[in-house]
Amino acid sequence: MVGEVLFELGLRGLAAPFRKPANPHLATIGYVLLGALAGALSLWLFPSLFIHSHAGRIANAVVTPLIAGGVMVAIGAWRRGRDQQPVLLDRFAYVYLFALAMALVRLRFGA
Repeated sequence: MVGEVLFELGLRGLAAPFRKPANPHLATIGYVLLGALAGALSLWLFPSLFIHSHAGRIANAVVTPLIAGGVMVAIGAWRRGRDQQPVLLDRFAYVYLFALAMALVRLRFGA
C-alpha cells in the first residue's frame, strides 16, 4: 500500500498539466499494466515472497487488493472533504486492478 500511495502522489504531480477527463477504458488498461510493472519491479527489489505457504499467498493476492482499494477510497473521501481534486486512484476499481495485477505478478513469478 505504501508503494501505491507513493505512486499516486507521483501521478498527481505528473497529471497536473493534463487535467482533461481520462478515458476509463484506457485508464483501466494503463493501471493493470502499471500494476504488473510495479509487481515486476518489486520482485527485482524483493525476489523472495514474504508469505511462505501457498494458501497464504493466494489469500494475500485476494485480500490485499481489497484492502488497498478500501484505503484509497478513504483517502479519496478525505481529499473530497478538503476540496482537493480527486484522481482516478481514489476510486476502488482502479486501485483494485492495479493492486491485483501487482499481486498476481508477484504470486506467479516470486520465489
